[in-house]
Amino acid sequence: MAELENPSVMPKVVAFLSSLLKRVAESNDHNQQQLLHQKISVFHGLTRPTISIQSYLERIFKYANCSPSCYIVAYVYLDRFTQRQPSLPINSFNVHRLLITSVMVAAKFMDDMYYNNAYYAKVGGITTIEMNFLEVDFLFGLGFHLNVTPGTFQAYCAHLQKEMLMMQPQLDFENSSSLSLGKSLKTHLCFNDDESSHQNQQQQQQQQLAV
Repeated sequence: MAELENPSVMPKVVAFLSSLLKRVAESNDHNQQQLLHQKISVFHGLTRPTISIQSYLERIFKYANCSPSCYIVAYVYLDRFTQRQPSLPINSFNVHRLLITSVMVAAKFMDDMYYNNAYYAKVGGITTIEMNFLEVDFLFGLGFHLNVTPGTFQAYCAHLQKEMLMMQPQLDFENSSSLSLGKSLKTHLCFNDDESSHQNQQQQQQQQLAV
């Protein structure tokens, strides 16, 4: 969308995505029943990173130099990944690695020019070897389903825009209304490449990332 090219819009998108992912990760952290069925993957760290999700995503935004559309596409990829890998929900131990990997894959798919894996590894604070493993696992986790239709892209943009407009400019994202964010957690991942099937699949998809 053209609005993404506005310099004042992308920081808001980054802030909202950060807040949303933080709440999803914390929700999954506290879901003890789900923890019993989670698998450990290459995306899991031994400890929770000390850098916050927002600071990490802001770092990616500052240094990755990818097109604004990549962040929306990365958002779509995270949705698809969690739907295809229900035993690997986003949590505090894997969200950072999933973020850097999803943005890198989106940049490679969307942009004409992009950096090599070593550069993204440095941005993400990991080794190049680890970045290579993360990329391969992420692609297989997606089933190499990388194409994003214009309709799906517009749907994710429209939802993000709607949620950001609902928030007052002076409101800190970390202290946002529980009602507004609660709705976000249950609806932001209910888009499908076939938008006509959205209503029929909403109940099933709500059980994925938006636990």
